[in-house]
Amino acid sequence: MATFPSSASMFASVLLLSSLMVSHQQPLLDSTEQDSVYEVLSSINSAISWRTLFPDDLCFSAPHGIVCDYFEQPNSQNLSVSSTLSQTVHVTELSFGYVSDYTPNPPCSPNSTLNPLLFTSFKFLRKLFFYKCFTETPVVVPNVSSSSFGAKLEELVFVENPALVGSLSGIIGNFTNLRRLVLTGNGVYGNIPGGIGNLVNMEEITLSRNQLTGNVPFSLSKLKKLRILDLSQNHLDGNVPESLGNLSQILKLDLSYNGFSGKIPVSLVNLQGLEFLDLSFNRFGNFGVPLFLGEMPRLREMYLSGNLLGGHIPEIWEKLGGVMGIGFSDMGLVGKIPPSMWVYLRNLCYLRLDNNKLEGNVPEELGFLEFINEINLENNNLSGRIPFSAKFTAKLGEKLKLQGNSGLCIDKVFVSGKNEGSLEKLKLCNKSYIPNPVLFKEDNSLSSLSSAQVLSSSYELTILGLCLSLLW
Repeated sequence: MATFPSSASMFASVLLLSSLMVSHQQPLLDSTEQDSVYEVLSSINSAISWRTLFPDDLCFSAPHGIVCDYFEQPNSQNLSVSSTLSQTVHVTELSFGYVSDYTPNPPCSPNSTLNPLLFTSFKFLRKLFFYKCFTETPVVVPNVSSSSFGAKLEELVFVENPALVGSLSGIIGNFTNLRRLVLTGNGVYGNIPGGIGNLVNMEEITLSRNQLTGNVPFSLSKLKKLRILDLSQNHLDGNVPESLGNLSQILKLDLSYNGFSGKIPVSLVNLQGLEFLDLSFNRFGNFGVPLFLGEMPRLREMYLSGNLLGGHIPEIWEKLGGVMGIGFSDMGLVGKIPPSMWVYLRNLCYLRLDNNKLEGNVPEELGFLEFINEINLENNNLSGRIPFSAKFTAKLGEKLKLQGNSGLCIDKVFVSGKNEGSLEKLKLCNKSYIPNPVLFKEDNSLSSLSSAQVLSSSYELTILGLCLSLLW
């Protein structure tokens, strides 16, 4: 009697046959595009025999950093049938420059160059990434502003390529789909073009550590999706436009180490989601610490150092309980350090008030900050006894900086061997300070942790991790 296969085995056989048919029909990378990849790899590192190491189709067997994707398009042989589609495969990501064992991109050599095929052969490219590839021999970026390159590009990233030179207006081209523009540590020069405001899908612009000059264009305010704007360490100048206050989605704004002048725009108060603000080492002056900072409750870090803003430290801290880092060095600040800061800033990790004209005592409330990792009060006019315990000074060690305050003194009993390196230049107080004894009664209600204390422990660990990250 004949035996028929079960329905389950028949189904398995059909699946196997289908998978074999599909694998047989998988499209290959076009030979011209594949040759272009080999040429680009050779321009990055000619010492490696790329064709020998990766002889097969590069979309199925390629070095890390070469990524492909499938695309569907109408079948040219059946144009009359709208539902008939064929698949093609194209290179969508090119990443060069070894980063780590987790992202072992093709390594660059000291004589790496930019092959012109990069800007003509990859019509479906979404990401182009170079890390420490152009470090010695000058490499000029071609002007692609009038070409069709980058029609689908979403990420353009050049990091630590000091020999890479070219104008920014020529580099960004017409990248209407660009989401991330990261050009940091390169030799990019010229003005920020007004046309950058047309890149309406932009979420990050990082142009730090280049040779950019001129003003910040008003057109940046058109980028409603922008979440990161970092123009730090360039040669930009002029006033910061009030229109930056229209960037309602922004989380990080870094304009530090430039030549901006005038008044810090009051419109920045509209950036209610802002978490990181760095305007330090510019030429903002004579207007005091902006009071509107007190109306930005999402702020976690604020840095204004190196601007001669002058005035007193204002009472703006009530809504800023999440602040973890404050940099107010070299600002011409006068008056006393308000103790109210430490009433509200319970999560503070990092504090710099050095090189000002502050006076009065060091607030003892500073010593009760649980997450503080660094305090710098050097070179002020502070006076009196340092109120910190030996345990607290041991915790901060060299990161407790109090020198340059001739009126300060410290009790020897509170200085451990671990701290003498940072505090040894301070004079000793004439009479040791002995805290007033306090009698404690045992309270049975405190014999076990409350539920609120238990819940807060995970929060404290989170804050501690964030504080540690500020130190790197």
